[in-house]
Amino acid sequence: QVQLVESGGGVVQAGGSLRLSCTASGSIVSIGLMRWYRQAPGRQRELVASITSDGGTNYADVVKGRFTISRNNAQNTVYLQMNSLKPEDTAVYFCYADKIVTGAAVHYLNWGQGTQVTVSS
Repeated sequence: QVQLVESGGGVVQAGGSLRLSCTASGSIVSIGLMRWYRQAPGRQRELVASITSDGGTNYADVVKGRFTISRNNAQNTVYLQMNSLKPEDTAVYFCYADKIVTGAAVHYLNWGQGTQVTVSS
């Protein structure tokens, strides 16, 4: 079974920066659209940023200008660079891939387990 594993979360002071990484495991042939979501306690999961297989990006208005999504297809990895962090950014951050093609199967609607980001004031 293909897996997405996030890393890079932690505790940071308001105004600081973190870079999240998400790497797909398995014998990966290709990965389609990738996204970062986040979910805070008592809130619905919300879309933060997305990136196509060719590098086209979209951002939620609340993070635009502060966050940057990127990917390295050769390493099967998507990144989220987060600058000027605010306490409101505190959440569990999840990576998502709509379609992962491996040597054995095609996997749809793939989610990572999440990584905690805590921004203190």
